[in-house]
Amino acid sequence: MIFDQLSLARQLEIVFKELHHELSELSSGTIFVQIRNNVIGKFGVRHLPFEGIDGKVEPKGAGLSDIQQRSFQKMALDALKYKTSWTHGEISFDFTVRQSKLCASVQFESNYNMSNLLIRKSN
Repeated sequence: MIFDQLSLARQLEIVFKELHHELSELSSGTIFVQIRNNVIGKFGVRHLPFEGIDGKVEPKGAGLSDIQQRSFQKMALDALKYKTSWTHGEISFDFTVRQSKLCASVQFESNYNMSNLLIRKSN
């Protein structure tokens, strides 16, 4: 499969499919996708493996349900509408479950290369 021929939205669907099992065991974290030339390269999940209070580790709660994962994926795809003209960078999707409800936010990071700009300006 040639990823540069797939839309960014289709690539993001593949990311969520690949992370399905991991997300089913997590109730919070950050999905990140690193983008170069509008192609997702590295992606994954940042999360805390456990949390504790006063030195006591709490049992792991349930992760995202199938319905929550589909909702999260839809939100992530909708967020792509706000990506402007940049082609290199990272998108982070933070998520947590509070009172059985999925809460999520998106952060875009655009990257530019000064040497590319200087080459373009000199021509």
